[in-house]
Amino acid sequence: MKYTTNTTIDALARELRGAHRVLVTTHQKPDGDAMGSVLATVRACAAVGVHAEGWVVDPCEGNLRAFEGSTPVTHVRPRQPALPVGDFDLAVVVDTGAWTQLEVIAPWLVERVERVVGIDHHARGDLVAARRIVDVSCGSCTALIVGLVDAMGVDLAFGADANGRYSIAEALFMGLATDTGWFRFSNARAPEYALGARLLTAGVDKNAMYQQLEQSSRAERVMLQGRALSSMEIIGGRIALMRLRASDFVETGALIEETSGVVNIPMEISAVRAAVLVVEDMAAGITKLSFRSKPADAHGNFIDVNELAARFGGGGHVHAAGAKQTGTVDEVIELLRVSLAHLA
Repeated sequence: MKYTTNTTIDALARELRGAHRVLVTTHQKPDGDAMGSVLATVRACAAVGVHAEGWVVDPCEGNLRAFEGSTPVTHVRPRQPALPVGDFDLAVVVDTGAWTQLEVIAPWLVERVERVVGIDHHARGDLVAARRIVDVSCGSCTALIVGLVDAMGVDLAFGADANGRYSIAEALFMGLATDTGWFRFSNARAPEYALGARLLTAGVDKNAMYQQLEQSSRAERVMLQGRALSSMEIIGGRIALMRLRASDFVETGALIEETSGVVNIPMEISAVRAAVLVVEDMAAGITKLSFRSKPADAHGNFIDVNELAARFGGGGHVHAAGAKQTGTVDEVIELLRVSLAHLA
C-alpha cells in the first residue's frame, strides 16, 4: 500500500462544511505542529458553523496548551483513556497516518474508517483514513492545512481576541515555526517563508509566541537536558547518542513531555551529522527514540533517519523521525549500536 493522496483539498473542504459534528485528533504526545494542526482545523470548522472538537492523548507540554484558549480540546491519559463519546459525522487525523502513533484511539477510528480523513506531510503511514491528503513537500502539517482553510473560505484571522490571540493564523504559525526550527531547518524553503509572512500579516505576534514556546521552560527541564548531555557519546565521530532513564526524571523533577527538543542539542557540534535520544517512559511502559540529522554536506551525503527509525517500527521525515520499543533502555541502546555502526 502506497501512502499517498487519494482525494483533493477541495473535496475535504466540502466534507467539513457539510458535517454537523467533527472530531480532530493527532499523534500521542503532540508537538507544536500536531497541536497547531488540531487547533487550526477545529477553529476553521467553527468559522463555518460546524461543531468540532480536538481529542489529544497526553503528555502535552503546557506551553502548547497555553494556545488553546477556548478552543474545545479533550486531553486524555494514555493508560487511562476515555474514547470520544457521541456520534461524529467526520474524524480528521492530522500530522500522522501511523497506527503506532494512534494506538489509544485506533479502535474508535477502525469502527468509523469511512468517516475518517487524513491530512499529513510524513512519508510513511497506514490505512488510517479512507480519504487523505499527503504532501511531504510541506515544511509542516499546518502548511498543508492552510490550503484546507482557504478552500473552506475562512479568514485566517478568525477567532482572534482583542490581543490577537487564538486565531487560526496563530495555530498555523505555531506548527510552521516549530517544525521548521523557527525557519532554521532544511524544510524551511521559499514557500514556508512566504506562508510565515502571510500569517504575520494576519496578526500573529511572533515574538510573544517565541517567548511562550521557547523561553518558558521550567528549571527542571533544563536540568534534564544536562542529564541527557552528560550521557552523550559520539559514535564513529559523527553520530551523537544520548539516553534518559526513569531515574533522571525522578531526580530532576522533570516531566516526560519536557524532552521535546533535547535531541537537537548535539547538532550544534560541527562533526555531528545525526543525533539519537533514547528515553525510558515508565508511565507508558515503553522506550522512545528520537532521531535527527543534518541536511546533505558539500558532497551530498546525509543520514536518512526516517529509514533508520523504520528499523524500529517508526518513521517521520528524512531529517526528523521517531520510534518506540518495548525493550529496556539498555536493550534498545544495544540494538541501536548495531544499526549505527553501519552508518558511523
